[in-house]
Amino acid sequence: DDVVVQKDLTPLFSLDLHGNVNGAVETCLEAFHRYYKYLNFSNPLISSKFDPQACGWAFGMNIFDLIAWRKENVTGKYHYWQEQNANRSLWNLGTLPAGLLAFYGLTEPLDRRWHVLGLGYDLNIDNRLIETAAAIHFNGNMKPWLKLSIAKYRPLWEQYVNQAHKYLEDCLTS
Repeated sequence: DDVVVQKDLTPLFSLDLHGNVNGAVETCLEAFHRYYKYLNFSNPLISSKFDPQACGWAFGMNIFDLIAWRKENVTGKYHYWQEQNANRSLWNLGTLPAGLLAFYGLTEPLDRRWHVLGLGYDLNIDNRLIETAAAIHFNGNMKPWLKLSIAKYRPLWEQYVNQAHKYLEDCLTS
């Protein structure tokens, strides 16, 4: 996958989610991760219920309170939004927008050190941030197993891959 866990995640289980369903690192630092970039706010179904400036959050590493999940019927909300978007009038493609809608108002922001993302597109991530991160995420087009990956980040993924594995022998990885 495109997420590498570098540290013990056990402390996540003792975090207080303050009644929220999801604990995740917000992605507000970059404007393209705001709700208005994912959703069609000219549609009243979206504009009447959601803030276009709301922060998106990283999907690569999350902690969930499953009791709160059931109480809030997150699965039902997710399916509702998928059904509402059958004609693609609410968003174009992908499952990320439906997740943003289903967990709207139900996500507790986590410290960024839990999940550093951007290793599949951002050449300028601080090495200290990567080193201290519990999980690193190669989100973006430049996946570490592709030749077009960002070379300085590739070893962070490669160290965990058994290149001699029979399923990888025929793959065209870097």
